Amino acid sequence: MKITTMGIDLVKTVFAVHGVNAHGKAVLKKQLERHQMLTFFGNLPPCLIGMEACGSAHHWARQLTALGHTVKLMASQFRRPYVRT
Repeated sequence: MKITTMGIDLVKTVFAVHGVNAHGKAVLKKQLERHQMLTFFGNLPPCLIGMEACGSAHHWARQLTALGHTVKLMASQFRRPYVRT
């Protein structure tokens, strides 16, 4: 299970994390609390992480970049195609 790309939905207390492999197949769906984020991502090998740009996203981007991950922030109007109901 090699995760190459992660997506994070930032909410107030519980974050939804979705990981895919190199073939685009979902290999991880998990909910993390705020205090679990750095421990979880610290144990993962470096990967690309995408998240919506908001006030707390810049804080998490700095934290995750310090752990060796590549973080891409996207404006909220461009995240709509990624949301599936």
